[in-house]
Amino acid sequence: MEVSTTASGAQMDGTPDESEGLIARAIGCPSDSNMAGKADICRGCPGRELCTRTAGSADPDQPAIDIRMNACRHKVMVVSGKGGVGKSSVAANLAIALAMKGHKVGLCDLDICGPSIPTLLSVRGQEVVSSQFGWKPLVSPHFGVKVMSIGLLLDSDKAAVVWRGPRKSGIIKRFLKDTFWGRLDYLIFDTPPGTSDEHLTVVSALKSVNLEGAVVVGTPQLLALDTVRKEITFCRKMAVPVLGLVENLSGFACPCCEEVTPLFDRGGVATLAEECKLPFLGTVPVDTRLSSCEEAGSNFLEAHPECGAAVAIQSLCEQVQERVAR
Repeated sequence: MEVSTTASGAQMDGTPDESEGLIARAIGCPSDSNMAGKADICRGCPGRELCTRTAGSADPDQPAIDIRMNACRHKVMVVSGKGGVGKSSVAANLAIALAMKGHKVGLCDLDICGPSIPTLLSVRGQEVVSSQFGWKPLVSPHFGVKVMSIGLLLDSDKAAVVWRGPRKSGIIKRFLKDTFWGRLDYLIFDTPPGTSDEHLTVVSALKSVNLEGAVVVGTPQLLALDTVRKEITFCRKMAVPVLGLVENLSGFACPCCEEVTPLFDRGGVATLAEECKLPFLGTVPVDTRLSSCEEAGSNFLEAHPECGAAVAIQSLCEQVQERVAR
């Protein structure tokens, strides 16, 4: 009989497998433990068969992923607990801002069901070419940011991706190991809302190649802040450093006078950052010029460099550079 202790300090009696089962139920998905596919919480999971088949065995894709990703100096995730907070817009403009500073930048769109990066980086409608070195990412006209997205592989803009978890994980691994990213200074990952298969896959795949951390995007409303807390919990549980929190859609910026009018209660994300002892990276207001530029395929940061939203994004870029350099 063995006695072990959970993170909360409770003692557990039983065999190693029984103890691991208790741990699995305490922390959630047991995909990285010997109970993968066998724990009670695995019942009904579409990935159970895959976990059962691969439990205890090395991922055959990992060496190829490591080779590709080690050529990318800094790897940063942009995450949000809730959809509709402008996370993809923040990720796209962060990538462009880094490229404008002379860095070689790539942007990998992990939002399999709702890809918007091709439009934001003005590569929509172009085809991905397969070469002897792998998929060639498309090059954005906005300072040469390299882009890979499921949206570039679909036959039609109207095509819906109706995939279960294992297939999503499979295409994400292909984005990592089969895309010829080359040598990059920054590889930004735009993730879907929440904490699901896409997040688990990319964090697991990058565990041996130094994922610098995550930028968490939220909005000021209390309802949105509740999901941001969950995203922070996910990052901490998966040992992903949180580089900081960004408050997007913090107010409406008048295109005439630049005055920002609050749309919701102000300071919610900043207060949460202080509560969680995390860096606050600033606020980005709603600016109609930003959405107009993105929909038209033009570079907002270059077209309106002096407006409040552009200044906020440049400040975010500088802070991310400082934090990954530490």
